[in-house]
Amino acid sequence: MSLKFLTTACLLLAVTNAYGAEPLACKTSLAEPLASDSLLATGTLDDPTVIQLETGHLDAQLTNVPSAIMTGGVLLRRGNKAVRAESARFDPDEMALHLEGGVRYEDPGTQILSDSAEFSYKSGRIRFEGAEFSVGSSNSRGAADAIEINQDGRLILTGVDYTTCPKESEDWLLQAASIELDTNKGVATARGIKLRFKGIPILYAPYLSFPIGDARKSGVLTPEIGSAGRSGSEIRVPYYWNIAPNFDATLTPRLLSNRGLQLETKFRYLTGRNEGIVTADYLRNDDILDIPRHQLRFEHRTLFDNGWRNQIDFREVSDSQYYEDLGGSLSISSITHLERSIRFDYYSDSFSLFGQVQDYQTIDDAILPEDEPYRRVPQLLVAGHWPLPLRLRFGIAGEIVNFDRDVGVSGWRVNAAPRLELPIARPSWFITPAIEYDFTRYDLNDVLPGAQTNPTREIPITSLDTGMFLERTMHNPDRIQTLEPRLLYVSIPFRDQDALPVFDTIEPDINLVQLFRKNRFLGVDRIGDTEQLSIGITSRILDVSSGKELMSATIGQTRYFDDRLVTLDGESMATTEASDYIAQLRFLLLRNVNFDIGHQWGTGIGDATKSEARLQYRPAHNKVLNLAYRFRRDSLEQGDVSWSWPVSTRWNVVGRYNYSFRDREALEEFVGLEYESCCWGFRLVARRYISTRDGTRDSSFGLQLVLKGMTSVGTAADKLLERGILGYSANLR
Repeated sequence: MSLKFLTTACLLLAVTNAYGAEPLACKTSLAEPLASDSLLATGTLDDPTVIQLETGHLDAQLTNVPSAIMTGGVLLRRGNKAVRAESARFDPDEMALHLEGGVRYEDPGTQILSDSAEFSYKSGRIRFEGAEFSVGSSNSRGAADAIEINQDGRLILTGVDYTTCPKESEDWLLQAASIELDTNKGVATARGIKLRFKGIPILYAPYLSFPIGDARKSGVLTPEIGSAGRSGSEIRVPYYWNIAPNFDATLTPRLLSNRGLQLETKFRYLTGRNEGIVTADYLRNDDILDIPRHQLRFEHRTLFDNGWRNQIDFREVSDSQYYEDLGGSLSISSITHLERSIRFDYYSDSFSLFGQVQDYQTIDDAILPEDEPYRRVPQLLVAGHWPLPLRLRFGIAGEIVNFDRDVGVSGWRVNAAPRLELPIARPSWFITPAIEYDFTRYDLNDVLPGAQTNPTREIPITSLDTGMFLERTMHNPDRIQTLEPRLLYVSIPFRDQDALPVFDTIEPDINLVQLFRKNRFLGVDRIGDTEQLSIGITSRILDVSSGKELMSATIGQTRYFDDRLVTLDGESMATTEASDYIAQLRFLLLRNVNFDIGHQWGTGIGDATKSEARLQYRPAHNKVLNLAYRFRRDSLEQGDVSWSWPVSTRWNVVGRYNYSFRDREALEEFVGLEYESCCWGFRLVARRYISTRDGTRDSSFGLQLVLKGMTSVGTAADKLLERGILGYSANLR
């Protein structure tokens, strides 16, 4: 019989019931087959157990062997999936629906066009012949001789072409004899892979296995090819090993044409309490130096349930030139010491405890043994504060540490500094008078003849810290301005400390933090005598609606009422009446401009002691220009400019120039080009930089080809740009 506008879901339901299969509910619709370009334009079916089938004309025979032929357009929908064809035929023997002519399948992430398709209800298989497909929203598309979807979560494609390029410009194309995707395991396997760029094969692999989605999968990662300067050409072929859900490793053979084959390994682990990374790099024989070379690094963290934490850091290299030859950057090659430490700490609201064993490997041959840092074996720090009656607060800071070194004085140091404070605070002001008693005792070894082995020091410290918080509404009612003055008075009497060793104490440069510290020395081997008043004032402009700080400005200085007699070895006493002025300005009022400047200048000399400034102009996410300047009297003066700027819709110019005015030479410079089309792009970067502490220069050249939605081939130029250009956005992925 012939039925027009009749859904045949009920027919299929009857057939499945007759064959004993699990039934599905049916839904009748008298609407015409959907004519929209999108099969999902009218929404999806809320009940995934409902199949809706619409057709223009149906010839069906309901006998012992039912059958049906549908013409005039066919639409099949279930949940968020839909398929359309010109005609369909139901085969009762195979329990399958055969679709012919202009078959179109859609779900939220996939579209498939094919000449014919077969939907087998019995086996749960869907097969498309002569298919074209598109995936996701990244223009990923392709074609296959056949696409088969099985109910067990496997998708099999044969004779596959894949790209993210438009049809009129297939600049790159991935071809495969077959690809199988297992959605349950999150794994895909491909055979007979060829990658073509501009019609030229650039990669071939007989077999590849890779993860789909966020799943991790063991396998070879994209190789990196480039130049390593004095080490020659470089090839890296990383292999990723997914050991377990919380363990993985990366093994990377690194071939340096001038030095040999280096193996780089990285192991990561993560448990309920622990996490860490173990790195080991080994070069069996450096062809230039004719020695074996290695690097070891171990980083571990443990968080206990009772509030304790543990941290382990260990680093070691085979020789002092390791980072200069194999590190690849000026910042790494300038490292002078490698830390090895095991730490435990505990923090609560009113008490903290810190303990460690610490050592260093000195890798700068210019550092003499007597100038190397001391080992702390061990060190224990305690600190706490507790409220007392009458608004008083009691606090204490203490330390026990054993300093050890092969050369010079060594021994134990014990320090305890109890204090009593009376903090009084209101919303717009605070005042905190305090008195502190600092006691230090040493137990020394290897002292000079006649020197004390158990020197001690006792010093009272009095202070008064006060400040205010004032604010006003500006002409723009969405903005407020604050005024925050602060005063700190400190009195520390003189104590002769020449008999005390200097284990870990320095006199740091003055800054806004140091300005309001009581002791001008960092470390307790010296407590500086002083009677001083530190004065500072900060003003901010805040956006009320967002809470964003649009501008802040701070200036401060310390005034001294007497000479400072306590010094470090070889230093002379300080007789100036005031410290340098310290000023800092952060400027964010303009939408596209960030400006930071810090400046330090003295009253007696009349010129700058230290200055840093940075200006960033960023009118768009892909446009950034950075200007920076650093100055420190008798030490350094550097200028830095970096940029990433489009010169057309497809071309982008990147670069950095870091120049030392003091040495009259560039420390690092690179320039590069980026090109981006709809589906691919490349980065070309030439770099020249100082790679050793003695000023030796190195050069490198990198080319990175990016196939969007697929991979990148060549050097990791994007990592260099992200590290060297503040605010660089690697849109080319």
